[in-house]
Amino acid sequence: MHDGTFKFSTRAVHSGQEPCPCTGSLATPIYQTSTFVFNDADQGAARFAGEEEGYIYSRLGNPTVHSLEDKISDLEGGEAGLAFASGMAAIAAVLLALVRAGDHLVADRTIYGCTYAFLTELLTGLGVEVTLVDTTDLEEVSRALRPNTRVIYTESLANPTLKVIDLPALAQMAREKGIQTVVDNTFLSPYLLRPLEQGCDVVIHSATKYLGGHGDLIAGVAVGKKELLNRIRMTTLKNMGGVLGPFDAWLLLRGIKTLPLRMERHSLNAQQVARFLAGRCEVSRVYYPGLESHPAHELARKLYEHGFGGVVAFELKAGYEAGRALLNSVGLIRLAVSLGDVDTLIEHPASMTHHGVGEEGRRRAGISDGLVRLSVGIEDAEDIIADLGQALDKDRRQGNRKEAGFRETRKSRAESR
Repeated sequence: MHDGTFKFSTRAVHSGQEPCPCTGSLATPIYQTSTFVFNDADQGAARFAGEEEGYIYSRLGNPTVHSLEDKISDLEGGEAGLAFASGMAAIAAVLLALVRAGDHLVADRTIYGCTYAFLTELLTGLGVEVTLVDTTDLEEVSRALRPNTRVIYTESLANPTLKVIDLPALAQMAREKGIQTVVDNTFLSPYLLRPLEQGCDVVIHSATKYLGGHGDLIAGVAVGKKELLNRIRMTTLKNMGGVLGPFDAWLLLRGIKTLPLRMERHSLNAQQVARFLAGRCEVSRVYYPGLESHPAHELARKLYEHGFGGVVAFELKAGYEAGRALLNSVGLIRLAVSLGDVDTLIEHPASMTHHGVGEEGRRRAGISDGLVRLSVGIEDAEDIIADLGQALDKDRRQGNRKEAGFRETRKSRAESR
């Protein structure tokens, strides 16, 4: 179902999925097969030659996976979609199809740690020049462009500092110079933002996160123009083999049906949690575009629909050790990486998701040792806040006891002199 007259929530339920013509099954069947039988030799030859549509081998296409690709393409407003075994498989396949040795790529310096490593280690090792910039600064982006620049890569909401990117302006700059814009939209999902509608060329998701939503699968997707996506399918996806299995595709089809409901709750909860953290004396700064204190709050209000997402980052005044103590003191909240789960998750980027970026890379990206990233789930917001509150209270009491002990020791030493 690709009917623009239906609203997003309706399409999230119905797009890409029709009752099975053979059985009438409402749920999309799981085609758990590696290969497909041809009627005769001529049909097999015609399918391999591209003269007849149909399935050959699940690395090249699978009906369950195809339903998912249709659904995410419709929700992102693209011509075609591709599913991958992980978000990193999607990023690798897309970029390796767009650049080659001697080409130049510009990327934001504040991105997911594994993406950073892929760009700065693997791509550069293949002869691709990579320049890291702040994509919120269009003048800096412009200065970095070269005649051989092929791609500008960024995240719609930066991981983990929640920097807001002006995608329409960035895409316009790229388009005027014949450069493709690739955007990782994992933090927002198509319910809150659709980069293709802002002029970007390819949108990528770690579908493991909000699209799946339940922490029970690993997957990636990419959406864009049909000609480009077909080229990616028949080159880097087919030949590198990072394809999604049918069962995980089925889990995604099921998860996406509730995406609008979950994103509304994630955003509502995150807004309340961000306000709570902003009022705590232990917290020096809260990063959340829904707060008026965020430097790009007005831009986020203009670009995002229905909310500001479920990720909150914050700095603790006492730095890394306070953050470590906080992570060890939460109860309801789970100490785990990833995000977009229905469960609230907390992690420390400098020692976990962005450890591989290195100290200098983190400094340039604005990721301090005291930064904590919180993926706010769909539990009751009061319970999430209560858990954070007791953890912060505990840390403050411990800090006060240490300070009192230090003062007492200093006093005793002074008296002994």
